[in-house]
Amino acid sequence: MTAVALLGYTVLRAGRASFLLHRRSAGAALGLLVLLAAAVVASLCLGESTVSPAEVVKVVLGRPSPDELVVGAFRLPRVVVGLLAGAALGLAGALVQTVARNPLASPDVVGVSWGATATVVGLTAYGAVGSAGQVPYAAVAGGLVAGLLVYLLAWRRGLHAQRFVLVGIGISVALSSLTSVFLTKGDGFQAQAAKVWMTGSLNGSGYDQAGPLAGVLLAAVPVALWAARAQRSISFDDATAVGLGLRLGRIRLGMALLGVVLASCAAGAAGPVDFVALTAPQIAVRLARSAQIPLCCSALTGALVVVLADLLARRLLAPTELPVGVVTGLIGAPYLMWLLIRSRRGQSPS
Repeated sequence: MTAVALLGYTVLRAGRASFLLHRRSAGAALGLLVLLAAAVVASLCLGESTVSPAEVVKVVLGRPSPDELVVGAFRLPRVVVGLLAGAALGLAGALVQTVARNPLASPDVVGVSWGATATVVGLTAYGAVGSAGQVPYAAVAGGLVAGLLVYLLAWRRGLHAQRFVLVGIGISVALSSLTSVFLTKGDGFQAQAAKVWMTGSLNGSGYDQAGPLAGVLLAAVPVALWAARAQRSISFDDATAVGLGLRLGRIRLGMALLGVVLASCAAGAAGPVDFVALTAPQIAVRLARSAQIPLCCSALTGALVVVLADLLARRLLAPTELPVGVVTGLIGAPYLMWLLIRSRRGQSPS
């Protein structure tokens, strides 16, 4: 493998294949990895009983430890689910914002998360979901249908960013109302279980939720690599892209589809954890200072946000435990208001 340095970039060549690496994005990703490792260790150490980092390392490596039950059985599965769900949401948000060319666009704003929520709540409230293992499949189906509906309604001789966001918000409001109907008309006990899931909590999460989500993320790696290369193509205006022979419709559809699947799978594993997909890509693009939203940094930022939010949810009002979605909502809602205010003043939100 050979490397050629350019202004801000490094070109990596391996045989006939070549890859363009943004050096600041690589540095930001490395820094985020270090912070994420520290957050994971802190989350495994802190709780009702404090465990030393040395004992945590022993448990993670599979060595005998007196804290194996606390760390290995209770805390580690929860952290793994949070990490995977956060990475999926961060990557999904980056893809949707790239397609829409709008930092206000994210799966939870444009209706995808509400599609997953309405489907799961409706099936749960009426007893159609018999086990927790069926929830991810219902969430993916609902998210895909909602995402496809938004895409079709927003398409008019091309995908206009403002129309995409407005249609998505309208779909979100409609699905939110439908969810309320399911909660009030369904079985009371089942509706209560659905309300718990809607808060976006990692309490009780285990490897049953982590396994399918890890599989989806692993399968998404080659598609994400394609999406990273395709980002440069769809950064042009439509007329220029068409003149260059690019198939914008197919590229945008592929990226949007991947984002919808990732967001829906994350909702199935951890519930609808709000605003992570909205904030993570914008934090990542500011850290990397790149022209396009860095997908890897967005995934790492999403994972870091969810792991830290879950730690705050467990320790902020201890022994009372908050749902992680409440903490991310407290962070994301002011950020969304700030974006809207900047947009109304005629400034670029990015």
